[in-house]
Amino acid sequence: MPIPEKLFLSHASADRPFVNKLATFLGTRKIPFWYSKRHVVGAQQWHDEIGKALKRCDWFLVVISPAAVRSKWVKRELMYALNEDRYENRIIPLFYKPCDTEALSWTLASLQRVDFSKNFDQSCQELIKIWRRS
Repeated sequence: MPIPEKLFLSHASADRPFVNKLATFLGTRKIPFWYSKRHVVGAQQWHDEIGKALKRCDWFLVVISPAAVRSKWVKRELMYALNEDRYENRIIPLFYKPCDTEALSWTLASLQRVDFSKNFDQSCQELIKIWRRS
């Protein structure tokens, strides 16, 4: 798999502490990413900024948790990615907390995924291996 030019990090706001930790890891590995906390500023039209980022990015990571399953924005972002050919084989669910994933999308079971529910450091290494970086 090619190394991301820029990945989109979809998550529920309740999962922000985990996403911040993941963002720090990605930054130390020099993997470019976009996520709302870092890239949407003040009074910007956040939904427009999300849309622009989805069009620019070439990989899509979605943090899976009960909060994500309830989030209409996570679902909208995931549906966008699933419908875009350029995200084919470039969507990676990151399982953060156990939940009913089918409530978010029945397609998640068929995608390559990384389970972050047990060991963060090992899961980060597993994620990196997807792009053949160590």
